[in-house]
Amino acid sequence: MSTPPLAGSGMPPGAFSGTQAQAAREVNTASLCRIGQETVQDIVFRTMEIFQLLRNMQLPNGVTYHTATYQDRLGKLQEHLRQLSILFRKLRLVYDKCNENCAGLDPVPIEQLIPYVEEDGSKHDDRGAASQLRFASEERREIMEVNKKLKQKNQQLKQIMDQLRNLIWDINAMLAMRN
Repeated sequence: MSTPPLAGSGMPPGAFSGTQAQAAREVNTASLCRIGQETVQDIVFRTMEIFQLLRNMQLPNGVTYHTATYQDRLGKLQEHLRQLSILFRKLRLVYDKCNENCAGLDPVPIEQLIPYVEEDGSKHDDRGAASQLRFASEERREIMEVNKKLKQKNQQLKQIMDQLRNLIWDINAMLAMRN
């Protein structure tokens, strides 16, 4: 009973470790989002450091300054800017990978992502939406009928007010003629 040599089996040595490394590199979208969040935090931290360095730098306004200090701060600033560009590239890669992973997913309506409690405690379904729609249309129809009746009553009141105005005008005209 002898074990066959790995090199002669047709697979290169280390092929199994390569597939394990590939599986470790394949990460899910949630971990990508966590990596993206950490990257954004790093970007903010680096940006704050850059502003701190810029605030501490003196402007060349004719005052003598130490060249070594200036070169040191300039080197730090350039290093932070280089790191910042690397972080932005990393963030772009994470963003693209997340979009690639989510490309096949059906978009979920925003209304379904917001939890809410109905008064009767039942779950939201299409029948509830249909009954609400029916109730709303009936209510709208009733409001339209009330508005129509209200317009008719307003028209009648306007006619009565016009008749009273004419009557008062006539009475005032007769009283003026009598005097």
